[in-house]
Amino acid sequence: MRTQLKVTRDGDVFVVRLAPRQVSAMYEALSFLAGLDYGDTQLILLVGAGREAVDGLVGRLVGRHTESRDFRFTIEELHTVHSALTALPTRFVERGGLFAQEPFHIRTGFYRENFDALASAVVRAVAEA
Repeated sequence: MRTQLKVTRDGDVFVVRLAPRQVSAMYEALSFLAGLDYGDTQLILLVGAGREAVDGLVGRLVGRHTESRDFRFTIEELHTVHSALTALPTRFVERGGLFAQEPFHIRTGFYRENFDALASAVVRAVAEA
């Protein structure tokens, strides 16, 4: 997966050019967490946003994307995306504290390293914007 992002500012909004696999990774992270039986309090703790905001992001990212395209995010939405990318792997920690790579890959279609690299790219690109 491509791990570089092009981010520009438009006032208080960030315009992020995402490749199809990047959109898919963000969608997988957010939709998995949204699909858990978590209330607002748990989601806010995990991703900094409640059910309505998470569902809204999932709705914007859903679909089969075949070309890179621009998405407009507030800094709060980018925080939610970043947090989802970093929080999701913790849902795959087994007893004994070991990360379950295979179930993670089967469920998301990605390796943990892809999520880590994309989360880092979000921070780096926003800082440069």
